[in-house]
Amino acid sequence: MMRHMAIPQTLSAKPRVLIVGGGYVGLTTAQLLQKKVKAAGGIVTVVDPMPYMTYQPFLPEVVGGHIEARHAVVSHRRHLKDSEIITGKVTAVDHDGRTATVELSQGETVELPYQDIVMAAGATTKTFPIEGLAEHGIGLKTIEEALTLRNHILERIEAASVMTDEVAKSRALTFTVVGGGFAGIETVAEMEDIIRAAVAVNPRIGQTDVRIVMVEAMGRVMPEVTEDQAVGVVEHLRGRGIEVLLNTSLGSVVDGEMRLINMKDKSEADRFESDTLVWTAGVAANVVAKKSGFPVDPRGRVTGAATLQIADEDGKVLQNAWTAGDISAIPDLSGGGLPDGTCVPNAQHASRQAKVLAKNLLAASYGQGQLNEYKHDSLGAVAGLGMFQGVGNPLKVKISGFPAWMAHRGYHALAIPTVERKVRVIGGWVNELVLGRDYTPVRDLESPYRQFQEAAGGVKPKEAAKG
Repeated sequence: MMRHMAIPQTLSAKPRVLIVGGGYVGLTTAQLLQKKVKAAGGIVTVVDPMPYMTYQPFLPEVVGGHIEARHAVVSHRRHLKDSEIITGKVTAVDHDGRTATVELSQGETVELPYQDIVMAAGATTKTFPIEGLAEHGIGLKTIEEALTLRNHILERIEAASVMTDEVAKSRALTFTVVGGGFAGIETVAEMEDIIRAAVAVNPRIGQTDVRIVMVEAMGRVMPEVTEDQAVGVVEHLRGRGIEVLLNTSLGSVVDGEMRLINMKDKSEADRFESDTLVWTAGVAANVVAKKSGFPVDPRGRVTGAATLQIADEDGKVLQNAWTAGDISAIPDLSGGGLPDGTCVPNAQHASRQAKVLAKNLLAASYGQGQLNEYKHDSLGAVAGLGMFQGVGNPLKVKISGFPAWMAHRGYHALAIPTVERKVRVIGGWVNELVLGRDYTPVRDLESPYRQFQEAAGGVKPKEAAKG
């Protein structure tokens, strides 16, 4: 049972800017506000279940082994030294009373008073009620998922290389990715890259033993690029041996058996067994949006004005309430957004919205400047497709291959927050170019104490293997 308590003495009682979520928006906003709010006698408080921000565009590169997992995250405590960090999650907001209920990691809850609140909890993986998906699927929204996927892929290759059962071997070497957006395309391309590298040094299996399947329910991939570029991406992936199935969805995955459905006539398109199912089919606003009591749109996003103030359906703004990033529905004044006129949920908007939000909050609550509306013309998009390959349209210029790969790495090296993380990431890339890709799997991530338990006599080897 959770214990409910008032704000403890260890948490500040100063006028608070409460930032719900420590992702791209939360981290950037806190960085820009913390010193100025502190100088004005207040404090910035960041509440997030994780003690770090994850730079999600790098997750496919973590899967591919180009970036160390810990380098794709940014520590809150290291880079928000003038902020109050609370590891927990906001479960309710009483904006009239200017308080938020926070569930701490130990299970206790506290009531936090605030002066301003920033809803910046981002998005979570969007799923559908598909039989077996929860048991067999691996998402790709967190650093833990990316690292687990990388090691799972390498473990399956190693295991398959000593299998005598051809059915089990085929299942181990069949890899399935659902979702043909940016995340899905980058992930399947990085998977093919590292699978090819790992298989090449294992004499007991060959490239022909591997099957990689990408499933997309729509008739094209990557809506962020032009039609001809999307077609080119499919051709490129197929040229690398990846089966790209368009107009196809996942019907069920029971005991590892994938049942695919043809979206045009709802007939069964294919049925096969696979030990690896990666789900990248969309995102949904964090559920805290609906629990907050703030107005939300039909997609569950907190509705906001162009000033990044939370606003109701009539456009009336709520004082001292702010939102930005994937959790928000902010009007795209450039005219290049989603069909409903709101900004596309991506890192490009999140980083720029955070800067405008911080300035506007200082203007509205601390009299520092004036309110400005958020307007940003898209710089285009660039995706990496594995080592030395990419596609994109930065500044409306179509590029592919090596130039797109360079543009992709260049943009994200600049975009990841903090100089410290930029240096670590770029240093890792240089090491890889000099020393080659590291495809060593780390075993027992799900049962790290197995060997000690066996040595101590507490777990028999067969039981430990199941764990």
